[in-house]
Amino acid sequence: MRSSVTTGLALACLMALAAAGAPALAADVDADAAQALIKKNDCGKCHSLDREKKAPSWKKIASKNKGKPDIEEKFIKHLTTSPKVKLDDGTEEEHKAINTKDVAAIKNLIAWVLSR
Repeated sequence: MRSSVTTGLALACLMALAAAGAPALAADVDADAAQALIKKNDCGKCHSLDREKKAPSWKKIASKNKGKPDIEEKFIKHLTTSPKVKLDDGTEEEHKAINTKDVAAIKNLIAWVLSR
């Protein structure tokens, strides 16, 4: 009985975090879905996991942004509005918007990047 109470309490806490808009925990990230969205949107053209290409690696992005309280909101805006970005070679170009209207999929992608 005790384990079901503990499990229920843990589940309630996770639901409260989700309802409050907290970023997904690393264990909650659907890596396959995030990587499918990355592939679908050709994000690997400019980004990679751990080395610089035209743009910062996901590890570098994660290390610069983990723990920032408003980072999910900023990344959602960045991924959905096609802002101008400065590339590592000093040039600028329009960042391609993610081709999905599924906010949960975008949040999952952000959580995946931040978990690197």
